[in-house]
Amino acid sequence: MPYRLVYNLLIHLFSPVLLAMLYWPKQGKPGFGRRWPEHLGWVRPTSTARPLWLHAVSVGEVVAATPLIKALKAAHPEIPIVVTTTTRTGADQVARLGELVEHRYAPLDFPWAVAGFMRRIQPRALLIMETELWPNLLHACGQRRLPVLVLNARLSARSADRYRRFHGIFRLLSANITHIACQHRDDAERFAGLGVPRERLSVTGSVKFDIGYDEKVHRQGRTLHEHLGASRPVWIAASTHEGEDEQLLAAHRQLLQRHPDALLILVPRHPERFDQVAELVAQQGFILCRRTDDNPGPQTQVYLGDTMGELPVMLAAADIAFVGGSLIERGGHNLLEPAALGKPVLTGPSTFNFSDITRQLATAGGARVVADTDELVTALESLFADTEQARAMGRRALAVVRANRGALARTQTLIQDQLAL
Repeated sequence: MPYRLVYNLLIHLFSPVLLAMLYWPKQGKPGFGRRWPEHLGWVRPTSTARPLWLHAVSVGEVVAATPLIKALKAAHPEIPIVVTTTTRTGADQVARLGELVEHRYAPLDFPWAVAGFMRRIQPRALLIMETELWPNLLHACGQRRLPVLVLNARLSARSADRYRRFHGIFRLLSANITHIACQHRDDAERFAGLGVPRERLSVTGSVKFDIGYDEKVHRQGRTLHEHLGASRPVWIAASTHEGEDEQLLAAHRQLLQRHPDALLILVPRHPERFDQVAELVAQQGFILCRRTDDNPGPQTQVYLGDTMGELPVMLAAADIAFVGGSLIERGGHNLLEPAALGKPVLTGPSTFNFSDITRQLATAGGARVVADTDELVTALESLFADTEQARAMGRRALAVVRANRGALARTQTLIQDQLAL
């Protein structure tokens, strides 16, 4: 087809740039080691035949998929599952599942790389978390009559407008999708508006609401808070980005004027930025302790979360949680992680990636949207001054999470029905 021909010419033309973005070393960025050929389709076959293939591009998607993977394995222990990610940090998250699954890196969307992956893995079906749609991957599934289910799918108004402008490309993508399980009715309506037949659409809710933390995480959080200073007011800024850390440190400087013993747990979104953020904190004159050093004293003002996989414990250790990617135009990150821990949640104004979740939490009084650092400081001071208000806000946030649970069961039923498991 003309669209695929043009697309393939472009991705091969720009392949040096794409590969450089993926493999170019950066300080703190984990490499792929000897497994880099997997991105080109040169993967080891799985230990068992005909696995169920689940693709989750990076950490957030793997976290969202984890309860579903566990539920599917509990219901169908005989069906092997291979999970692919594009990023190394996603691979490290998959490793936490142990022997439940096998991990491979997903092939880049070169037709020959996809074909090589398919030939070696021989999957029985493809489950795609959220809306990670690639033309050659979907075309290869269509050629092999491989069922493709898109789970926990979102389609923002902005993305729908882009697809509408290039409607031929969207038709090329959607033609090989068996079913789309949408997070919300608005997402389903946007997919329908782009021509996806309604019988191939369903609304299952967001599996992210089925997040839950056991008592171990809460206990570890309490232990960490005591380690940091039992009586100190502690807030966390999680999943922060470049251009945002400066604003958060400015807010913390203002907060220290009213609460000189306050502590900020600062957790950058990407591990390659850990050292950069540590330098920024030191340059701005704050007393810094890194999690990897883990020797905080009573004078420590900023505690840098520079490890992977410990964010839930750090969230549990904080009194108030701010979720990053929202003071800059990144669309925000998942507010449900602190909400599921019963924490009062603050976020900046850029929340288009999680607009429905933000709206629900804010409407219920479990989250507040702050416009800038001044409003952030005001919210922090208010919550630290009134601990009962903060606890009530956290309870309301947790209530929203609990009220929306059930997407996991609906998604599992959909998979079983569509694939006749």
